[in-house]
Formats: sequence, structure tokens, C-alpha cells
Amino acid sequence: MRIALVVSRYNAFVTDRLEAGARGTLADAGVAVSSIETFAVPGAFELPQAASRLAQTGEWSAIVCLGCLIRGETPHFEYIADATANGILRAAQDTGVPIAFGVLTTNTAEEAIARAGDGETNKGREAATAALDMARLYERIDRDGA
Repeated sequence: MRIALVVSRYNAFVTDRLEAGARGTLADAGVAVSSIETFAVPGAFELPQAASRLAQTGEWSAIVCLGCLIRGETPHFEYIADATANGILRAAQDTGVPIAFGVLTTNTAEEAIARAGDGETNKGREAATAALDMARLYERIDRDGA
């Protein structure tokens, strides 16, 4: 199984921790380190663009999108959150490749850090688990038709 991690560089103090959580989960599940590759993008808005392009290559069993949006004083947060969520969903539907949503949308940096900590509450871990579950489901559907 090959897994692509698409990680936003914006708010890297959080997304680096999400990536570490995702990598830990994938390793725990037996995915070889050499089968996991990270692709950095500038921000959350670019996550679906990169995920779609990666999925179109047919090289990946699943893709995990990791980002962090922290609410500010303008509506910009809502626009980017909506575009990111819809774009990731559309990329998964259009390509038939499982693409997991590991994008935090929080009110404060403290909330973001709490969701990117060590252990089971790390949302990068949750996104990686979802990606693995969906990749296995797609393999079953392709193999058995059910």
C-alpha cells in the first residue's frame, strides 16, 4: 500500500504534529516508511488541488490531507474552510481514490495544538486511520464486487 500525505506548510507548528501522528499510525499499521511520501503545499486551499493531481496518477492507495485553519477576524476562514472541504470531497469522488480529511478548523491556536498532540487524540492519526480503512474497503470492492 502506498500512501501520500499532502501537508499544508501554513500553521506548520500544528501540521508538522498532524503529519507525525499520521506517519505513526501508518507505521503501526505496517505501511513501510518507503511507501509513505509527503507533499507540502502552501496552505489549506491548495490541499485539494494537490490531492486531485496525486490521485490522478494512479500511484497511491490513499491520500491524507493535513492542514490547520485558525479562525481570524474576517470571513476568510469560512471561505477557505468551505473550499478546502468541498475540494477534497470532489477530488475523492472524481478520482475514485480515498482521500482523507485531516484539516483542523479551530477558533484558537490552543485548540489546534490540543488536536495535534501526542496519542490517540491526534487528528492526523484519525485521518490516516480513515485513509487506511477506505483503501482496504476499495480493495475489497474491487476484488469481490461487494
